[in-house]
Amino acid sequence: MTTRKVAATQFKAECLRLIDEIGASGESLTITRHGKPVAMLSPIPEAAPAGLIGARRGRVMRYVDPFGPATQAEDWAATA
Repeated sequence: MTTRKVAATQFKAECLRLIDEIGASGESLTITRHGKPVAMLSPIPEAAPAGLIGARRGRVMRYVDPFGPATQAEDWAATA
């Protein structure tokens, strides 16, 4: 990964264009003030999409009766 340097004043004036360039090229950007590096801006790496199998692993809070009704009959106004 390559790094490009740009002065803080130039970054302030052209930040949206520079951000678009970083996203397209994958190149990092070092922002300098008086020639000294003060910040670094880099693109976020692409995350691999999660597969369906195992995607919800560890998310179930309670597993009492998977084949029972979701609610009690008294909770439904139509049955009263």
